[in-house]
Amino acid sequence: MSAITNEKLRIASWRIALKDFFVDAIAQKRIWKKVYAGIMHFLIFWGVTIQVIGTAINLMQMALFTPFALENFPRGNIYFAYEFIMDLAGVFILVGVGMAVFRRYILRPKALPTAWDDTFALTLLTLLPLAGFFTEAMRLTSVAPAWAKYSFAGNWLAGLLQGAGLTPEAAFNFHPWLVLTHIALGLALVASIPFTKLRHLVNAPLNVIFQPRRVYGALTKVEDLETAEILGVGQVTEFLPQNLLEFDACLRCGRCEEVCPATFSGMAYSPKTLLIQLRGAMLDSLGTPNSNGVVSTELPAHLFEEHALWSCTTCGACLTRCPAFIRPPERVIDLRRYQILTTGEMPKSIGDTLRNLERQGNPWGMPAQDRMAWAEGLDVRELAPGDEVDVLLYMGCAAAYDDRNKKVAQSVVRLLGKAGVDFGVLGYDEACCGETARRMGHEYLFQVFAEQNIETFNSVYFKRIVTQCPHCFNTLKNEYPQMGGNFEVLHYSELLEEVSSNLGEISPNGNGLKGKLAYHDSCYLGRYNEIYEAPRELLDQAKVERVELARHGENSFCCGAGGGGMWMETDADKRINHRRLQDALDAKAETVATACPYCLIMFEDAIGAKGVGEQVKVMDIAEILEKQIGG
Repeated sequence: MSAITNEKLRIASWRIALKDFFVDAIAQKRIWKKVYAGIMHFLIFWGVTIQVIGTAINLMQMALFTPFALENFPRGNIYFAYEFIMDLAGVFILVGVGMAVFRRYILRPKALPTAWDDTFALTLLTLLPLAGFFTEAMRLTSVAPAWAKYSFAGNWLAGLLQGAGLTPEAAFNFHPWLVLTHIALGLALVASIPFTKLRHLVNAPLNVIFQPRRVYGALTKVEDLETAEILGVGQVTEFLPQNLLEFDACLRCGRCEEVCPATFSGMAYSPKTLLIQLRGAMLDSLGTPNSNGVVSTELPAHLFEEHALWSCTTCGACLTRCPAFIRPPERVIDLRRYQILTTGEMPKSIGDTLRNLERQGNPWGMPAQDRMAWAEGLDVRELAPGDEVDVLLYMGCAAAYDDRNKKVAQSVVRLLGKAGVDFGVLGYDEACCGETARRMGHEYLFQVFAEQNIETFNSVYFKRIVTQCPHCFNTLKNEYPQMGGNFEVLHYSELLEEVSSNLGEISPNGNGLKGKLAYHDSCYLGRYNEIYEAPRELLDQAKVERVELARHGENSFCCGAGGGGMWMETDADKRINHRRLQDALDAKAETVATACPYCLIMFEDAIGAKGVGEQVKVMDIAEILEKQIGG
């Protein structure tokens, strides 16, 4: 890459960083996803911000700041506005704190536990504006200026105190003591920032600015696989400085936990708890040395416990909610990499899946020679080196080896053929994309598969790659560029929506779908890649009675298959897919539509386990579209 290109990227990165700072750190866009919390934080944040600016203006009037002192500012009408705005800011703080107290101590949401520093911060934030108002009330009582009405809160309080018997002389005597009290409270607030949750006032905006400028769907690449003695993270010192900033930027607000499918289903994993524990380990590494003069930097063993570390589905729900842009799934992958690549410790089911990938080239452990069994009886062009085609159709392992998803692959192929798309497949030369291995922490295996596929892709000529599986789609689109594979990648729903006019008029025959249909947003298609409309437009064109699940779009609930969950054994009462199926039953949907092979499998598993096959079924949108066409 040229120096010029690097400079352009650097400038673009800082432009994005500044945009994120103003939109998310200043305007607090993500916090407004919850209206009550949004109003509360708005009042406190802007109240404190205005008070800090106003205090700075006051301080700048002191001779201490000569020659920069503001000797004649503010004066006149500007001063009246200053007084009004400062009082308004104080009211903002008190109202916001009142809302926070009600929420934290009365409503007490499960995801919002209260620690001592929460109470400490709210107490200081209450006392500071109160001390300011009492100070102002004493000043107004002792001086009685004509402009007192502009300091509306201080003036109102002064009236109350005067009615209670406060004299100008007493107010004059009280005033300096209240000034000192107000200053002491302000200094206490500032001094406490590094030692309480108030540090997020500094660290959260910093994390917004310095967060990685890569898409959520791309994990970091390990560059030194062949030479590194330790892979992944097993000690605090092995985290990047950016990661340590994340731990300290956490607000403990619980927004990540509220949307985490693992936490919701009763599993031992919580993204908030993970961050709190990692911060605790970071602080321990700065603690007192032992008898040998060594400070422990080891991460606590409970972070690597199976039911905690392996319950994260990497669904990304926490990523879209965190106001500080923290990335818990990536820290989970760091720990998994350490287990897989350094210690070799892992759950049996994970070990079995990785061995299947190593030996057979697919997580199912099916023979490699069966990779094209799905295409039996279909006229599918298998590409040889040097062949040219418009669309390279990358099938993926689910379409190749899972019997249920073979039918979906066949529907996709028939629809592309009907639409006149010029496409071909790699046949037996296609390898697993490596997504499963990477999310499990086996970075080496991922890179092997990626290099193999990129070499194969480069041996044929095509304009675009189209995938059936969102996991393959995300990997090829967002992660293969790390390996030198820069291709235009589409999910098949995007391509079918693009060429839908070529499918002809859809007039459902007698075998068309009946009843309500709900589309389930795949995490890796939706949240990670923001593809929400193409599948829905296809379903609308298929003339079905479509309804939305309670949790859909960006707020969709995971099926439980991602991040290795597809291959993990889970207690029957804690299965995420059962929770998601309930959403469909609550919506009274007779059909659940998916655009992901993993989601299809997980829904069918849940339907079978719950015994509700007569109430609801699951189909891929390609199957639905083909059925409605009557082909």
